[in-house]
Amino acid sequence: MRWHKDNQVKTEDVLRHPANVARWKHYDSEFSEFASDPWNARLGLALDEFNPFGHMSTAYSMWPAMLIPYNLPH
Repeated sequence: MRWHKDNQVKTEDVLRHPANVARWKHYDSEFSEFASDPWNARLGLALDEFNPFGHMSTAYSMWPAMLIPYNLPH
């Protein structure tokens, strides 16, 4: 889990890892205590509600959820 902190190739013109994005750098500056420990995991959560049969009168729906690790090695 230390790759994003220690071994990544840093070039300004090429996006090789989400850590190269300006928003990630802004997060690091806002929460420097969290960013200083490379063992802290950064996760993304994606949700999407949909009704599997298209009937709006049904009492249930499905929520697929994806949890994406951003700073684990490739």
